[in-house]
Amino acid sequence: MPKPTVSAAAAAASAAILLCLTAPVAAAKDLNVVATFSIIGDLARNVGGERIALTTLVGPDGDTHVYEPRPADVAAVGAADVVLSNGLHLEGFLDRLLKASGTKATVAELAQGGDLLRNTQEEHAHGRKEDHGHSHGHEDDHKHDHDDDHKHDHEHDHKHDHEHGHHHGEYDPHAWQSVNNARVYVANIAKAFCAADTKGCAAYQSNAAAYDKQLQALDTQIRTAMAAIPADRRTIMTSHDAFGYFAREYGLRFLAPQSMTTGAEPSAAAIAALIRQIQEQHVSAIFVENISNARLTGQIAQETGLKLSGSLYSDALSAENGPAASYIDMMRHNAMTIQQAILGRE
Repeated sequence: MPKPTVSAAAAAASAAILLCLTAPVAAAKDLNVVATFSIIGDLARNVGGERIALTTLVGPDGDTHVYEPRPADVAAVGAADVVLSNGLHLEGFLDRLLKASGTKATVAELAQGGDLLRNTQEEHAHGRKEDHGHSHGHEDDHKHDHDDDHKHDHEHDHKHDHEHGHHHGEYDPHAWQSVNNARVYVANIAKAFCAADTKGCAAYQSNAAAYDKQLQALDTQIRTAMAAIPADRRTIMTSHDAFGYFAREYGLRFLAPQSMTTGAEPSAAAIAALIRQIQEQHVSAIFVENISNARLTGQIAQETGLKLSGSLYSDALSAENGPAASYIDMMRHNAMTIQQAILGRE
């Protein structure tokens, strides 16, 4: 049998090298990540990049407060390396989902270390008979104290919440509505990814640092937009009590017929009290939320003579073709929608 020519041998060697370089064994293993809802999913994608395989349980326009897991969720969590949750009792379904899945994943609660608002709805849930709407804000009737740990105590007007069957605990869970808290979420994501995938740590930290710069610019943009609104025009109404952190950070006051959870409708007495409050406090605008039924908000708008001023995104992103397909888009959309609704009425 004739020996292969030099060129044929070289070609064979080149093919062998190419096979080694392209073999699946040479590819980096994806980090399997589960995010509980769409906002966390977007933050995770910005930190993880192409190194993670991401599953998001509660998708765009979905309501995490009332979500019921599916069999596919059990499988996804069971196969996860890292589960990213908000914490602060937002994901009422998560404990049983973790138990059902038998997962060995690390569970990271991203709000940990954030600058949190106490949930005065919980503090006043016992021994009160009043039936009021819910509010967050910076007006004169609102106490705003800072201690050395930057903890905040706020006086809110809340009705007791026994009938809801769902309490969020000591703190308001909607911490991502402060961009500075979202920066804490991003740092916690990078930390969780580094612990689970040490080889990818440098990439996660680099991604997080680049994204943090975008978040700082976003925070500045929102502060500038809200500063343009006159002080006496900063009271607005939304569907549920999800904007306390936005109120604190950016100097607004939010009223809402529903509490921090969307699991129950407010009583007729609560709606009547809220309508009086809207009229007395000269609310500038009323907004619906993407996760809430617009019927109740529309009813209140009709009763008060105010027109609905558009949609805000509280607990979920929009679909990809919507105005809030990412966290940055969501926060920018909310700020610009509020500013334009109020200034446009002057």
